[in-house]
Formats: sequence, C-alpha cells, structure tokens
Amino acid sequence: MKAKQVVAILAIVLAMSMMIGCAKAPQQDVDAAKAALDAAKAAEADRYVPAQYNAVKDSIDAALAEVERQNSKFALFRSYGKAQKKLQEALTAANAAKDAAATEKEKVRAEAQDLITKAQAAVEESKKLMKKAPRGKEGRAALEAIQSDLTMVETSITEANTALTNGDMLTARDKAKAAFEKVNAINQELQDAIAKKAGLSKRAK
Repeated sequence: MKAKQVVAILAIVLAMSMMIGCAKAPQQDVDAAKAALDAAKAAEADRYVPAQYNAVKDSIDAALAEVERQNSKFALFRSYGKAQKKLQEALTAANAAKDAAATEKEKVRAEAQDLITKAQAAVEESKKLMKKAPRGKEGRAALEAIQSDLTMVETSITEANTALTNGDMLTARDKAKAAFEKVNAINQELQDAIAKKAGLSKRAK
C-alpha cells in the first residue's frame, strides 16, 4: 500500500474518531425537561393528574439513566440520540401534564362549589326538620346529638370554603363531599323519626 493511501485512510479514521468523540451529553435537553417537570409540579400536576405527572417523571429518570450509561462508555462509542429523544418526548409530556392539571383543577373547583352549595341547602333543611322532630325524652337526646353533628357539618363547610378560597380544590371538594354525605344522613334520620311519630299518632286515634 502506498504511503499516500495509508495517510488518506488514517486521515479518514481520525476524522471519524473526532466526529464520534464529539458526542456530548444533551445537557440542554436535560435542563429543559427538568424545568418543564418543575413547572408541571408548580401547577400541582402531581396532585391533580398524578398518573400523568409520575409517567413524565419516570421518563425523565429513564432518560437520565441512559445519559449516565453513555457517559460510562469510552468516548468514541458514546451515543446520546436515544436519551435525547426520550428527553424531548418528556418535555412535551410535562407541558401536557401542566395543562391537564389546570383543566382538572378547574373541574374539581366546580365540583367543590356545587357540593358546598348543596351541603348548605341540606343544613337548612335539617334545621326545618328538627322543628318537626319528636320532642320526648329520647327525642331531646337524639336532637342534641343531631345538633352536635350539624355543628360539625357547618364547620366542615366553612373549612371547605376556606380551602376553595386558598386554591386547594381537592381539600375543598373532599370536605364538602363529607359534609354533604353527613347532612344527608342526618336528614334521613330526622325524616324517619318524623314519619315514625306520625305513624304513632295515627294509631293513637
């Protein structure tokens, strides 16, 4: 083989080695994906769309693991294409999770407000039913217990309203739902007591 050919081959090999050796970790993509994940968490995606948020987090973790795997290789054999693709996909998914969190948060807010309104109306109904409830010895004790439960319900409604005002829609919805269910049970108990009293009155005639 002629000296010129050897030099040419060596030059090609050297050029290819330099090109391969220039492969660098996609730090810009890493930073962008992490920033998008942080923005999604700031939007409370971890609370309102946890499955979606966790999927993004897992994707970023997998991409970072791939970056580390490539970093551990000899420089000439490193390839970050797979990691870069994962990071770019995670960036898109993180932005989608952020938007989904905002949508879900508004949905939960509407649910919480509706439950608060219904619970408040049910409390007013309870107060009307209590005036019709039996007033005997046992009736008085039962009414005292019901009044105590109603006070707790009203406290829960107040806490739900506070949570709603503070932007904690999930807590607002949970407290409002619990209050609504409790006051409905109270109303059913009162209605049963009133119906029983009416039945006894008819028999006595």
